[in-house]
Amino acid sequence: MAERSTTVTVSLPSGRWETVSVPQTSTIGDLKAAAQKSLGRYFLRLVAKDKLLQVSNFLDAVAVHNGDHLTAIAEGARVAATEFAFALWSSGSPVVTWGAPEYGGDSSAVRADLRDVRAIQASSKAFAAITMTGQVVTWGDECCGGDSSTVQEVLKDVEQIQATKRAFAALLKDGSVITWGDPEAGGDSSFFREQLKGVQKIQASSESFAAILADGAVVTWGSLTGSVGSSLIRDELNNIQHIQSTWDAFAGIRSDGSVVTWGSPIGGGAVPSSVKHRLKEVIHVQATLQAFAALTREGSVITWGSPIGGGDSSGVQDQLFDVTEIQSTRNAFAAIRSDGSVITWGSSTGGGDSTAVQDQLRQVYRIQSTQKAFAALTKDGEVVTWGSPCSGGDSLRLRGRLDHVVDIQATKKSFAAIKDDGTVQTWGHLADDVEVKDVQQIYSTASAFLALQSDGRLVTWGVQEFFLTM
Repeated sequence: MAERSTTVTVSLPSGRWETVSVPQTSTIGDLKAAAQKSLGRYFLRLVAKDKLLQVSNFLDAVAVHNGDHLTAIAEGARVAATEFAFALWSSGSPVVTWGAPEYGGDSSAVRADLRDVRAIQASSKAFAAITMTGQVVTWGDECCGGDSSTVQEVLKDVEQIQATKRAFAALLKDGSVITWGDPEAGGDSSFFREQLKGVQKIQASSESFAAILADGAVVTWGSLTGSVGSSLIRDELNNIQHIQSTWDAFAGIRSDGSVVTWGSPIGGGAVPSSVKHRLKEVIHVQATLQAFAALTREGSVITWGSPIGGGDSSGVQDQLFDVTEIQSTRNAFAAIRSDGSVITWGSSTGGGDSTAVQDQLRQVYRIQSTQKAFAALTKDGEVVTWGSPCSGGDSLRLRGRLDHVVDIQATKKSFAAIKDDGTVQTWGHLADDVEVKDVQQIYSTASAFLALQSDGRLVTWGVQEFFLTM
């Protein structure tokens, strides 16, 4: 006897609709997959009577019956990336991974566990996924956190995960922290287990973690464990609200707007006395590899750390006022002022010198960066670039084509811009023209781009090029 079917009408907000049939014993996830195939659209959520339907529920459990009318709404896909692999997911959809297997591009060994994923974090070579039930699934290079078997039994009720280059730290619902991966990069926090209670937030540098406790105190472990050894610094590590990091130092903004630093003095872990008294009413701190730039409430900027890494802004200090945003490459900073002008400093070969394009830097509202170059997007959709040509600082070959741009993304050495017609322009290390249309969003790894098209197809280009259809 043939299995009975449930037939429903599924419509998009545009008014387009399709009739979809699935076995009565199906789940909402099965119905969603069938609807996406019929409509030719992907990353959809199904709604019945103004209520979102959960993909794990069976049709009869949520009273979806023959002849019902459902609405399908688009849900944005989310992407995480290691250095050479992508992981893509959306609520209720399977996790899709590709790229170098040793960097997490192959998740086949844990595919059965990657269900109902709500978040994914990435180290340099591994991924860690949090499911809706608070469980954690890991894959990729074992030395970089791809194997969490030693702590799997205690990885429950996980709220969030942070990553260094080679380790992960999970914040649990009860405020405790579980770590795994390379011990020298923060993968072993056992020495601080008693201190890591009531944790509110975790911040990561390349090889260290810093946890903010409920009272604003800070606990640090990893390669910078010994950097908070002095009682003076420990006494200052309180009322911390936000943390930023260079390669080997941290800067914490306290609730009163002052700043405390720790870590390598060369990397910004020590603030000169001539600078420290000016660090008041700080609202944001930006970092290069070895320097910090603090933005104050009034729009001024204070810098410290390696001079060649952007820690010395004395040459442009008189121009650093009315600043609204700061962006950085590895060794240079770029500040956007309220009038849309841009001020730069730091390594001249890394984007710190914008004199050649200064007259074009008008009405800028967003800046993107590679390792050694900047790309500024103006309010009229024009793009201005400067810095190392090999890293995207020279876009002259695209003259006349970088207009009507709505967004810019970057790898370590290349930029990709989406235009308002859905086409894409790429320049820098990955300078080949890419024939791709109807692009909604672009994501990137260290050396590749991913374009999400309006019909749900994915196009990637870079070190490993292939076409993927979902």
